[in-house]
Amino acid sequence: MTNIAIIQMDIAFGNPDKNRSIALPLIEEAVSKGAEFILLPELWTTGYDLSRFDEIAETLEGPTHKMLSELAQKHGVTIAGSVAEDDHGEYYNTMVAYNRSGDRTLNYRKAHLFRLMDEEKFLNSGHHKGNFILEDTLVAGVICYDIRFPEWIRTHMLNGARGLFVVAEWPKPRVEHWRNLLISRAIENQSFVIACNRIGTDQNNEFGGHSIVVDPWGNIVAEAGDNEEILMCEVDFSRVEAIREQIPIFQDRRPELYE
Repeated sequence: MTNIAIIQMDIAFGNPDKNRSIALPLIEEAVSKGAEFILLPELWTTGYDLSRFDEIAETLEGPTHKMLSELAQKHGVTIAGSVAEDDHGEYYNTMVAYNRSGDRTLNYRKAHLFRLMDEEKFLNSGHHKGNFILEDTLVAGVICYDIRFPEWIRTHMLNGARGLFVVAEWPKPRVEHWRNLLISRAIENQSFVIACNRIGTDQNNEFGGHSIVVDPWGNIVAEAGDNEEILMCEVDFSRVEAIREQIPIFQDRRPELYE
């Protein structure tokens, strides 16, 4: 069993220092509740202040990464979330994870850029999968709009993932899409889906919350509302194999027909 904490928080627009100060006590609280894996939202240090990424984005050695690495090592937990990455003047929406030793085990740059929030105008898209090891289990991390591409999620599952971690800033008007897509991704891949969405508003959007944990049968194990909350849930990734043996969809695939 893995004890997971999802931190559903508001994000101060374009203010990394303030967001780190907001997240720190929430992370400490999650640890006090026994969390072994802590999930933060998409772009939790900056929000969608994309036009200022040249000022507020960080390299992977920046203060946010130092903070996450030190907290992970101090408390013996894994911490993940997405941040604004500056790679020599090229900008990415990048999901990272730091394990209990403080080592970065995930560096996934968002593959599918969301035009409705102008990502393609300011960001580069990633070209690599988000698989990483959580303790002894292979899992995957993706970002928000990625969940609308079932073939991308299936690619991670075909590579052996037993769980899908999703970080998002999903708008409130489409929160039912969020819920239904996550449930669908869980059912069709016979996988746990653990998803963190933000709350609050920015200049253009209101965000829907409803962070959620879905089991491989598509059952909702835990779900938050639309307020700040630390959603706690125990996940047994070993259930995935038994369910995949019961209905062997991965064995019954016919990829020669899917080209």
